[in-house]
Amino acid sequence: MAEEEELAQSTVGEFVTVSHLLATSEALQIALIIMAAGIIGTVIAYRKFSSWVGAQRFYYQRPHISRFLRRAVLPVFVIILITVINVHVQTGILEREEDGSGTGAGGGGSVEPGSGPASEETLTASETFAKILNTLNILVVGYTIAHMIPIALTKHERTGQERADFDAWFEMRGFADDRDGFFHTLYKWIPPKEAPEDMAREEFERLLKTEKGVAQLEKFHTSKGNPLGAYEKNVKNPFERWKKSERSKYAKYYKDCTSGKNKTGLKLKPGVRPAEIFPIDTWREEKRLAGHEPIIPGAHPPGYADKKREGLPKSTKQLLPAGIFAATVLGVLGWWGVDLLVLATATGGFSIGLGLALQETMKNYFAYLRIRKDKVFAEGDRVQLDSGYNGYVHKITPFVTYIRNALHESIAIIPTSSLVSAQIINYTKDNELVPAVVKVGVSYLNNPKQVAAILVKVGERAMRELTDARGRHLVRQRECPYLGENRPSCGCDRELHVELMQPAVRFVNFNDSSLDFELWVYVRNYGAQFKATTDMRIMIYEEFMRYDIRIPWPIRTIYQGDEKREGKEIGMLDEERNKVIDECGMGDLARSDGD
Repeated sequence: MAEEEELAQSTVGEFVTVSHLLATSEALQIALIIMAAGIIGTVIAYRKFSSWVGAQRFYYQRPHISRFLRRAVLPVFVIILITVINVHVQTGILEREEDGSGTGAGGGGSVEPGSGPASEETLTASETFAKILNTLNILVVGYTIAHMIPIALTKHERTGQERADFDAWFEMRGFADDRDGFFHTLYKWIPPKEAPEDMAREEFERLLKTEKGVAQLEKFHTSKGNPLGAYEKNVKNPFERWKKSERSKYAKYYKDCTSGKNKTGLKLKPGVRPAEIFPIDTWREEKRLAGHEPIIPGAHPPGYADKKREGLPKSTKQLLPAGIFAATVLGVLGWWGVDLLVLATATGGFSIGLGLALQETMKNYFAYLRIRKDKVFAEGDRVQLDSGYNGYVHKITPFVTYIRNALHESIAIIPTSSLVSAQIINYTKDNELVPAVVKVGVSYLNNPKQVAAILVKVGERAMRELTDARGRHLVRQRECPYLGENRPSCGCDRELHVELMQPAVRFVNFNDSSLDFELWVYVRNYGAQFKATTDMRIMIYEEFMRYDIRIPWPIRTIYQGDEKREGKEIGMLDEERNKVIDECGMGDLARSDGD
């Protein structure tokens, strides 16, 4: 008993460990057990609640509110629990200590002022325990605020991205997955009063007289890339109507995923790992990366989005919680009387040494941030390095960047920092207009005008017939051929801000044994040119066979053929070939003003 009384009358500075502190009072021990049990029970309940929230439709459609709930619920219950125990300690145990005049096992004793290290006031055992509980509350509040702020900042950033998506939608005059005519339910196009410089006044007035002509004028861009006319709003707030439309698209995507009406034919499950369904933010981001093309439900394997973003460094918003919580901890340490100057000196020296050791790592990291911020290139871009290596950017990390050869022969692994100062050719960035060029030589016995007309015919076939696996035309053009079939545009006529004269045929050279021509059309992207040129070569072969346009063998010896006979044979189809000139013209080949 004498030892217990001596411990009870000790000062705060003499409580070496929490166990010594708790030994002063059985009531404090019970309070600690209740608090520990309550926190464990709260964490278990929170884990179940968090799993339940993550499997709900609400989590996928309102991710920011869901994240707020998931982050806030646990701290709130912990704060309530600690506060209740703290109130009990301060109103129950402390009152008993005062009634007992500071004596007994539960009293905690009293000592002379100034003996404690943290304060000039004397603290009893229960007062010290209450201060510990207050410290826990402060830390929990700091932790909660540290995680709420990034959620709010992310929500603000997503709102900005949503506004940027709306601007892109306006520039594109609607997305491919819009309802027919949705754009024109929100905006009305007002034609200009005068014809543009690039168009004759007679043609301008003729187009204004028909609905189809007005639609053509609306899509028209001058040689400088400027559109015609202006738009006025049909509704008060088009942005809100557009957001509602996008959310309805996502609702359909989610329903198709969970109902089995998707590419896999299976009912995809929400809230599982790896994730099988995109949340709405990821869905929007994937659309943005794909040029706002529709996202096909079930088209990607489970975990696709997580795998794609694997290895990405934490952004400033993600690092912010650690900084806020560290500031909270420092404040608490100051409250408890720790000398922060000594602590700062010790950690400062350590930080300098760590910074020198990680100098190269930090160099790569900041190079990564610069590449991301300036959007020099991104995953999926086709690039060529100054070393001559050509391929697709497979993955960018804060340490190295992976560039995959286009033929899947190899992967180049390059320090990210070296790419900032390197000369890089990006074939993809902001470039949705790439020439697909086919070169061909014909016999000197063929008429160049007839050859040009047949190549124009091939180019027009290519514009109508060449499509990708999703039925989209490879060749960019002023008006999608599907519109003439009463079908929605595939998007080949969108965002075309330059005046194109295609198909373009060029008579490029008098070669040793042939007349050399080039056929040009403009395709969607860098990769599309390879399929386009292959298919156009097949078409050229077919048309040349049909009209007897001859591709000569290389002539290396004195020619001993019968030119009169060959000329007579070729001339037999002159009438047919001249009809092609009349029907298709020769493009701009015969224009006197040149290119």
